[in-house]
Amino acid sequence: MIFEKIRKILSEQFDIDEDTITSETLIEDDLGADSLDIVDLMMSIESEFDLDMPDTDVEGIKSVGDLCSFIEANI
Repeated sequence: MIFEKIRKILSEQFDIDEDTITSETLIEDDLGADSLDIVDLMMSIESEFDLDMPDTDVEGIKSVGDLCSFIEANI
């Protein structure tokens, strides 16, 4: 369920097909996210899952799988 929500958010934010997003998808390299995109994404994630994502934790998140694991560990 978390993965599906993440895919939907990424699909909407980066205007790509949800089916192309896997847990191995790299947020910066594969989706072309820049620092502003990352901030927008984290705000969307925080809102969707009602959690706080400190900048120090965000730095370690590289892939969609990393993001899902972080959310699972913090909700």
